[in-house]
Amino acid sequence: MPSLTLFFIVEPPTYQNMACYLAASLRQHMPPEVQLVGYCPAASIGAISPEVRECLARMDVDLRAFETAGRFDPDYPHGNKMLACLEPRDTEFSGFMDSDILMLRSTDPAILLRSGHVSASVAASMQWAPPDIWDRLYGAMGWPVPEDRVMLMRDKRRAVPPYFSSGFVLFPERHRNDRGQSFPEAWMDVARRIDAAEGIEKTRPYLDQMTLPLAIRHAGLDAHILPEDQHYILGGKLRGKPFPEERHIHLVHYRKWEVLKEAGLAERGYQALKRAVGTRKIARVFDVAKPGSAEAAAE
Repeated sequence: MPSLTLFFIVEPPTYQNMACYLAASLRQHMPPEVQLVGYCPAASIGAISPEVRECLARMDVDLRAFETAGRFDPDYPHGNKMLACLEPRDTEFSGFMDSDILMLRSTDPAILLRSGHVSASVAASMQWAPPDIWDRLYGAMGWPVPEDRVMLMRDKRRAVPPYFSSGFVLFPERHRNDRGQSFPEAWMDVARRIDAAEGIEKTRPYLDQMTLPLAIRHAGLDAHILPEDQHYILGGKLRGKPFPEERHIHLVHYRKWEVLKEAGLAERGYQALKRAVGTRKIARVFDVAKPGSAEAAAE
């Protein structure tokens, strides 16, 4: 298996807790050699709670600060994922994950990774976009709109040019395009061009996702489209509907913890955390010993 780092944002107040449950689910369902990194904007890292730091340490999550100030004008919090992608890592592949994700089943990383490709699922929908959005986006890069079409995850009315969720994106770290750019560098390059282009409205907060398919092309890579069961997006039209337990869904993107509770999946997050750090509640981590430690064995 190629070496892999999975990384996500750990930022108080909300994303620091979600990140702990995500990390616990990854430790339960991913091979132990997969590296985990939590990135926090440098201006916020001092506000991460001691309990969260302890949980992450018990799960061997490397907590790292990264600089966000002045990197987008105006500031663009959704762009933190692109900035985190730019940070150095030493594995063959890396994968960014939104913090509001939970892994439900054991997953072989090899099925997620493909040499020469960026792996992502199709997006849930794109109702924010005007009809000519792809002409504008590709036109800003001087490219024709591709002929390929995909059906979005939650909008089956018509096929559209490739449009992917930026919430779960895996890419080769060592690949370089003919300009010497890595995939994260190509993504930032495209995002800055689109952000500055004339006649493209609503770049915020969709800039990261609208530029992802163009970034894959700009990087000289192809898209490996993950099946829905590898990145199942909850909420939206599915809110209030029973979770399809009969399907072998590996990963859910829940957006809000209430949605996870409504789907009957929150308990899996709590149990994953208990298995990883000794308690289902982040606030109680200092009250219990880490599972497998000498202290836990003595209790």
